[in-house]
Amino acid sequence: MIKGLATTTYCVPDMNDAKAWYSKAFKTEPYFDEAFYVGFNIKGFELGLLPQQEGEKPGVGGVTSYWRVDDLDKEIAYFESIGAKIKCPKQDVGEGILLATLLDPYDNVIGLIYNPHFSV
Repeated sequence: MIKGLATTTYCVPDMNDAKAWYSKAFKTEPYFDEAFYVGFNIKGFELGLLPQQEGEKPGVGGVTSYWRVDDLDKEIAYFESIGAKIKCPKQDVGEGILLATLLDPYDNVIGLIYNPHFSV
C-alpha cells in the first residue's frame, strides 16, 4: 500500500557542497551524515544524497519527485534565490493542482506541487 513519498535520492559530485546547499534549501540539517549517504528528514519524508560513482552523472533523468508546498510561487522564488533554475514553470494541471520543476546546482530535478486535495 502506497502511503506517500518516502525517499528521493540525488547523485551529487561534491557531498559537502550539496549537503550545505540542501541544508539551506530545505532549512534543516541532515539527520544522517556519512560519506556514503546524507539523509534529511523533510516533514516526514526523506531526501538522500549519494556520492557520484564512476560512470554515473547527476542531473536530469527519468524520475521526478514532487515535494508538497502551501505556496508554490513563494517556494519557486525561494529556490531561485539560492541558485535553482526553472525547468518547467508553474502550471495548472486541473482541479486546483499546481506544479513546477526546478534544477538544483547539480542538474537534479526538484518537483514542487500544491495539491489542495491533500491536507498533509
